[in-house]
This record gives sequence, structure tokens and C-alpha cells, in this order.
Amino acid sequence: MSLSILQISSYGTLIIFIIGIIIRWKKWSSMPIHLRWELYPVPHEAGRFHYGGSYLEDIDWWNYERKTTLIGELKELFAEMLFIKRVYKYKRQLWWITYPFHTGIYLILIWFALLFLNSVIVYYGNVAISSNILWNQFIYYAVLIVGSIGIIITTLGTIGLLIKRYSDPSMRKYTTGIEYFNLLFILVTLITGIIAWYYDPDFSIAKTYMISLISFGNYSLPQLGNVIVVHIILLQLLWIYIPFSKMSHFIGKYFTYHKVLWDDTPNLRKSDIETKVKELVTLKLPWNAPHIKKNKTWLENVKGDYE
Repeated sequence: MSLSILQISSYGTLIIFIIGIIIRWKKWSSMPIHLRWELYPVPHEAGRFHYGGSYLEDIDWWNYERKTTLIGELKELFAEMLFIKRVYKYKRQLWWITYPFHTGIYLILIWFALLFLNSVIVYYGNVAISSNILWNQFIYYAVLIVGSIGIIITTLGTIGLLIKRYSDPSMRKYTTGIEYFNLLFILVTLITGIIAWYYDPDFSIAKTYMISLISFGNYSLPQLGNVIVVHIILLQLLWIYIPFSKMSHFIGKYFTYHKVLWDDTPNLRKSDIETKVKELVTLKLPWNAPHIKKNKTWLENVKGDYE
């Protein structure tokens, strides 16, 4: 059985998405060292995080081996990603809107994972999709519940964020056109998804389409209505767009926290940090200010070695 154009474009979407994520990760990982401030508490400080302490408390700290905990960082990072902890703490009104939006996205991703897992078991495990075995019963209700809740709260969250950004003067001032475009793009994709859901209330077409993908055309492609085709195309375009837009900020969480906010590795003699700093201070600045001269290095600006 030959592959349809829609199936081929689905494979292409996944490839472009992965390549885009790799490009974005590589770009951010190769950025110059950030302005390093020792801001505490830092969650990798073993035994000190709970009161905001650090290794700098110790007399002659440079003579001792630092004790850090990756688990502490992961706990804090996942708390931020799953519960948007800082928004809840510092901007509670926004949290009530953005949390359902992000939670809905997570549920939709879980929904995709359930569809994929089910398709692998059905096709490669030779399990009939219509059988009454326990797995089929579980996947039926899991896909139905997770998918339904996911699409509803993501849609409500998207609408809420659009209204909040436009109606709140403090947010409207800093909201660019591309941010409105991103939310509208997501909203249109969700609306077509809701309409497609109307024609596929138990997601049986979605499950069959996923099976046709993982079988590489060896499983019968389900009958797709025009609305469902439009939704799949918009979904593909959204996945292609994400790595090259501000929506890829989920990748930056690692760099924002681990490599910027929490990086308190001491800058010691002959260390990697000292080498990076020495390279940076010799770069010429492409901008100027009352206290900064353009096309002069940081060292020249500090020393005042210019006319």
C-alpha cells in the first residue's frame, strides 16, 4: 500500500521538528558565558538550599571540594515546568490562565504518546484494534479522557492569554505582534481540532491514522474528512514552526536555570571559566553608550585605552 501525501508530510514534519530542536539547542549551548552573579538560594547546594546558603560561607572555601546535588536542581526545574512555580508566586492572576494552557499542552503530548504506544502494540503486537482485551479498554478511556481534557483547557487557556495580553495594560505594552500571532496560530489549530473531534468523538480515526503512520503505509488509512485533513495540516505546520519561534522556550529552561541562574561554579585560576572570560573581554563591542565606546574591547573600555 503506497503512502499518501499527508502521511509523507507527517514524517517530514517530525524530521524538521527534531532538526529544528537540535539547531536551537546547539545555538544556545554555544552562546558566550553569561554575566555571572552569585544569586542564592541555588537548589544544587546540598544541605544549604533550604536557608539560601552557599559554599561561600566556608572559610577558605577554595580549599574544599564542592558538594552539589543534581536531584535538587531537577526537583526545582520540574516544579517550574509542571506547575509554573514562579508565575504562581509572583503573578498569581496570570497563573490561573497560563497554567491550564500549559497543562493542556502536556496532556495533548501525553495523548500523542498514548496514540503512538497503542499503534505499536496493535500493529507490531498483532492486537486487534476492536478486541475487548484489557489494554484496548484502558487505551480507549485514557485517550478519550486525556485528549478531551487537553484540548478543552488548552483552548480556554489560549483564549484567556489573548484576552489577558490585550486587556492588561502592563502586558499589552510588552506584547509584540508575533506573540499575538503565535497564540492565534495555536487557537486556530485547536478550533479545527475541536471540529475534527466532533466527527471523531472517540478518537478512533486518530488512532487508526497513527497506526497507518507507524506501519509505513501497510495499514489501511482511515477515511479522513476535509476538516480533519485541514486540522492535520495546521498541526504539522505548527510543529514545524515551534522550533524556530519563541515557542521553543521550553528548550531554554535548562540554560536559563542550570547554566545562568544557578551557575555559581567559582572562577578560579586556570579554570575553564577563566579561559572563557579572557576570550570574551577581548571582543569588540558592536554598540555604544555614554560609558561605552563602540568597536573597542571590554578591556579597552575598562582601561580607558581610547581617544
